[in-house]
Amino acid sequence: MNEPITLKRDCEAVLIPAGTKVTLQAGESVVITQALGGTYTVIINGNMARIEARDADAIGQAPAAATPAGEVAVDSVKVDEEQVMAQLRTCYDPEIPVNIVDLGLVYDLQINPLPAGGNRVEIKMTLTAPGCGMGPILQQDVETKVAALPGVKETAVLLVWDPPWSREMLSEAAKLQLGLM
Repeated sequence: MNEPITLKRDCEAVLIPAGTKVTLQAGESVVITQALGGTYTVIINGNMARIEARDADAIGQAPAAATPAGEVAVDSVKVDEEQVMAQLRTCYDPEIPVNIVDLGLVYDLQINPLPAGGNRVEIKMTLTAPGCGMGPILQQDVETKVAALPGVKETAVLLVWDPPWSREMLSEAAKLQLGLM
């Protein structure tokens, strides 16, 4: 990391913190500043951008392994809070190298069995700043990763602003990692 990389092909990215989708052009130079949770935060022309795992090859990285489609009957798989929280720990704020659970962004988690089988997972979460353009991208990341869990048929991720996020919501591990202790 921190070494310039020449893009091998055009790829989609999202500007941080605006959340604007852009196409990065083959031949442009980027620097990877963060590679966590299957996404990459890069600096390009003085701007920060997020590249999804599906475009890892454009920056010379190995694409993330696809989640194998299992033969498990979704209706019969029990989903528990620990599994969901473990999955949420693979979701990262693109500007802060800490997962959303340790950042204190996850406010509520409900797992409800569906009448026809399977489960609905409902998550209430916030952002470190209400005006962050990355909110919908983070929300989609959470939804996609939780939906990939066996036994999950439906997901609902709601962004909430009450209570407002503050540094006090960071876990002890996050505070230590960010040098706030």
